[in-house]
Amino acid sequence: MTVATTPFVHLDLPALKPERKLWSTWLSRILSGAFLVAIVLQLGQIDAQQLQDALPQNLWFLPVLLALYFALPVADWIIFRRLWALPASGFFILLAKRIGNEVLISYSGEVYFYLWARKRSDLTAAPFGAIKDVNILSALAANLVALLLLALTYPFMSQLHLGAYTDTSVICAAAILLLSFVILLFSRRVFTLERTQLWWIFGIHILRLSAGVLLCALLWFIILPGPHFGFWLVLSMIRLLVGRLPFLPNKEALFAVIAVFLVGQDSAVSTLITLTATSILALHVIVAAMLGALALLFPNRDIFPEMGTSS
Repeated sequence: MTVATTPFVHLDLPALKPERKLWSTWLSRILSGAFLVAIVLQLGQIDAQQLQDALPQNLWFLPVLLALYFALPVADWIIFRRLWALPASGFFILLAKRIGNEVLISYSGEVYFYLWARKRSDLTAAPFGAIKDVNILSALAANLVALLLLALTYPFMSQLHLGAYTDTSVICAAAILLLSFVILLFSRRVFTLERTQLWWIFGIHILRLSAGVLLCALLWFIILPGPHFGFWLVLSMIRLLVGRLPFLPNKEALFAVIAVFLVGQDSAVSTLITLTATSILALHVIVAAMLGALALLFPNRDIFPEMGTSS
């Protein structure tokens, strides 16, 4: 293997060998079962009639919602396609990874993805270092985008119910976000991939997060065009920050609660935020059902860690 033929593979990483250890098989099965239970529990929280009644008449919200939902797994697939030559079927596991992170607990989807990668004999590099680096860079990119949005949307902060604490809240948030970049001082010890790869991954995350913030604000603006677009950017930034909170399930629901507190219980905005959280949850259920159907229809395909054989 030469650098010329595989320019995006870190040469210091050992080749990935297929793993068949009993613990990893059982752990992946436990996670699969936990995902299923979490999806069933989340399904019980969806009021189909209420969701149908709340859906807007402007159908342009639907493609924007789908673009918002699939932005993360598409960006992940682009990244790991370049790092590992990830096959198209890897997109399914990235969808499962997102669902696991959001309906079960943060980073459970990363563990699921790691177990899947360990069993692949056709990937080009050890998975742990790459997954770790991608997640760290995602967090740093999210914090950078949030910092830029704090400065950009500051004039609209007064529309939130922060009162005299607006400036203090902004300064504290900015300080916390800036502290996260201290990790760059120890980058040689923290990161595994080469610097050119790290910058490329960071750029993909910046594009994905920027698109996600704009799509979320656009989604709300389409449904409820009354408030200024900058106001929707403020709420989209807060949604981004809530999404970075570790070890919490169903962050969309948590964001909905925070948004209701910030904009008021009786506001049409709070109804819209709740609708968005419910729609994302409904998409999780639909995608999980589709993944389960694919696993049943194609049992010999390596869609999930414990199913099928490596190609």
